[in-house]
Amino acid sequence: MGNGVHHYIPNSVPKVQKQMLEEIGAESIEDLFELIPEDLRFEGLLDIPEPLLDEYSLSRHMKRILSRNTSCEDALCFLGGGMCQHYVPAVCDEIVHRSEFLTAYAGTGYEDHGRHQALFEYASMVAELVDRDVVTIPTYDGSMAAATALRMAVRITNRKRVLVPELIGRDRLSIIRNYCTPALEVQTVRFDRKTGQVDLEHLESSMEEDVAAVYFEVPNYAGVIEAHVNEISELAHRFGALSIVGVDPISLGVLAPPPHYGADIVTGELGSLGIHMFYGGGRGGFIATPDEERYVSEIPNRLFGIAPTVDGAWGFGDVAWERTSFAKREASKDFVGTMASLWGIAAGVYLALMGPKGMQEIGETIMSRSAYARSLLDEIPGIEAPVFDSPHFGEFMLRFDSGTTVAEVNEALLKRGIFGGVDLSGSFDGLGQVALMCVTEVHSAADIRTLASALEDVLREEG
Repeated sequence: MGNGVHHYIPNSVPKVQKQMLEEIGAESIEDLFELIPEDLRFEGLLDIPEPLLDEYSLSRHMKRILSRNTSCEDALCFLGGGMCQHYVPAVCDEIVHRSEFLTAYAGTGYEDHGRHQALFEYASMVAELVDRDVVTIPTYDGSMAAATALRMAVRITNRKRVLVPELIGRDRLSIIRNYCTPALEVQTVRFDRKTGQVDLEHLESSMEEDVAAVYFEVPNYAGVIEAHVNEISELAHRFGALSIVGVDPISLGVLAPPPHYGADIVTGELGSLGIHMFYGGGRGGFIATPDEERYVSEIPNRLFGIAPTVDGAWGFGDVAWERTSFAKREASKDFVGTMASLWGIAAGVYLALMGPKGMQEIGETIMSRSAYARSLLDEIPGIEAPVFDSPHFGEFMLRFDSGTTVAEVNEALLKRGIFGGVDLSGSFDGLGQVALMCVTEVHSAADIRTLASALEDVLREEG
């Protein structure tokens, strides 16, 4: 393996590299990286330890590293902010770990018919949940779904500006801007500092004939249930823009689906539907539209449909394949690569298991336990919970008024085996020391009382 040649790295043979460089007109491999600013390039050699040459030593080394981790199974977790802890029924894991789903990659209807049927069933159940006709297979996550929907709106309306709420996850806003720039202009709309809801006056003053879409979320990033959903959609439509709504699908057992208040396109994150929280994984998004050509033709993601076969059976496969980058490559409207189909199957299993009644019950459970947490924490001196005077679903912001920082509180809670809320003290101007707390069906009344007791102790000690 000398001279830079490695058994497991393709094209590492110098002769092969030279031929490839000559073909593309480059003198050296370094020429390929000249666009990367020098201050971002690493100079020197990586400090990598010697290789472990046997499987047992490697396994032991990895287990030692993993044992340093504290998971949400080991500690009480009240973290949210886009990915929350939910219970995953055993049947979800049983199905997605089957080899025909776990290892299946791409494929066609001829060789992958079962997977296509599973994804069709998933899309059908999400469509029923959000009350829309067409649902894509999963995107990378809900943020990509939102960004893709905004780009779709630009093509549908032939306009260049979109409006998104200021009170949105910083990661999601960053992804939207990154994915949409420079094709369109992303402008934020202020939120009411008392209610946490969209500032309707600022929204109306921002509307012009160049706005392609208004995007908002129900519940929003702070867990607030927007009260003016009809007004927002009506305002968008008055100016010829589309209304795009992002949802947490687990809330739709108790909240109306977005088309009932004027949404044209619905997007969301699948993480709450039978998917574990993995570090960097367990994410999937969806886009749902009416079954109209002007919408469907702009969807860049794969769609699965059903059709009768010549022998009277049902077949499942791609619909309008020519829309995708698989068919058009660089001439396509948006690029689509390998995404998160496995999590679509997990979400489909979860929805089939829960049914309408189960989704209603879990939504009611989350709302009641979150309300109990807010009322209990608000009684603690030095805590205001929630920050916003609005109905909430699951998540809520609380504020520390005692001079103690969120970072100090979270550090003290972690020593007690509790993950506190997401520290948002530097994310939104004027809100002070605020944390985003999340309460779901996995949190019992005893868990919430444990959190309240720990917070009382921490504030007493810090004070």
